[in-house]
Parts: sequence; C-alpha cells; structure tokens
Amino acid sequence: MKAMILAAGRGERMRPYTDLTPKPLLSVGGKRLIEYHLHALASRGLTDIVINHAHLGQQIEDTLGDGRRYGVTIHYSAEGEQGLETGGGIFNALPLLGHDPFIVINGDVWCDYPLEQLPQEPEGLAHLVLIDTPDFKDEGDFVLEGGRVHDGDGSRLTFSGLAVYRSELFSTCEAGVFPLTPLLRQAMLAGQVSGEYYAGHWVDVGTPERLQYIQQQLAEEGSDVSAGIS
Repeated sequence: MKAMILAAGRGERMRPYTDLTPKPLLSVGGKRLIEYHLHALASRGLTDIVINHAHLGQQIEDTLGDGRRYGVTIHYSAEGEQGLETGGGIFNALPLLGHDPFIVINGDVWCDYPLEQLPQEPEGLAHLVLIDTPDFKDEGDFVLEGGRVHDGDGSRLTFSGLAVYRSELFSTCEAGVFPLTPLLRQAMLAGQVSGEYYAGHWVDVGTPERLQYIQQQLAEEGSDVSAGIS
C-alpha cells in the first residue's frame, strides 16, 4: 500500500515562519513535522511514499532526499509555486500512486493515530478519519453515522486530514487546480464514503500559536505523545 503526504500548502497563517521554510519542515519536539509521518509509515511497513510540493518545494526534496535514511522510498510530485489544491494535487500524483487504494496524510498535522487501523480495502471510494471539532473551527465538516460519512443533518465532526482513497474517486477529474471536498461530497451522496472516529491526540499545526501549543504538549507529556502519527 502506498502513501501520500500533502506538503504543497503555502502556510499563509504560519507566516513569518513559512516565508523561508515550507510548513512541513517546521520542527516540533526536535523533529520536522513531516519526519513524524515518515518514521510512522516506515514502522508500519509503508515504505513507498509520494510527497507533493509547491511553495519552496525544492527545500523539501533537498532535506528529505530519496528517503533512504528514513527507511522509505520517496517520489516527488512537483506542482509549481502556486500548487494545485488538495484534489488537483492528489490527481496529479495518481501516476505515482497506482491503481490500488492509498493513504493520504496532511503534512502539517500532528497526531498519534495508529496507522494499522486504516483499511487496506475501503468499502467505498474513501475512508476518512474524523475527530472532535477543534476550538478554532466554528463547525465540523461531516456527520458519521453507522460507519458512513455524510454531509446532512447531525452532529458534525472534523476531517483529520488522514484518509484512504481509491483512484476511482478522481475518475471524472481533469488536470488542474481543484479542491477535494466536492469530490468527497459527491461520493457521500452515493454512499461511497466510510469513516471512523478518533479521540486521540491531533493538532493542525496551522498557526504560530498551535505550533507553540504542540511544543508545550511534547515538553509536558514527553514520550506519551512524542511519536506523531503512530
């Protein structure tokens, strides 16, 4: 099973840190954000990894190289300085990801989700990991009922940025800049999106304040939360 780490965002809310450094390369607890993902994927035998990049993307390639020191093989999907958004970025990387289901992880999140729980063969076109809606959001993204995710009435949870997709989710797409969410909503209408709730540690390291928060959490709780996605 292959995995993709999304690393093409500009990180506008993280400025000035991201003026010179791509957000996934920012350090948390003495390790770059994206390195937590690489180590966790490698420890689960998920060693064939695609990383997309845009803003300051060459820094990502120069820093991570071919992945051998992390025990993985990295393939890069370059998008140019402006990027292709999440949907366009995944679609652009499909030739590297192949036809089997694949994992996608946001490169700017930190969490301790156990990757072995993800289904290798999702029942539909996508399987999403959902979490409690964090304080910085007014409303959650989707509703989880009976193992299925939909966009109707109900108690809303937030999409964690961790999922398994089938390439068929993108079968009607064309190359270009486009978001992922409309594709997911279309698949939900057809009952093709499964999901699960996760109550563990999760932080979207999207602002300097949240970067400081996770640094404090790591300092206070030590090894209990130091592994990142696990």
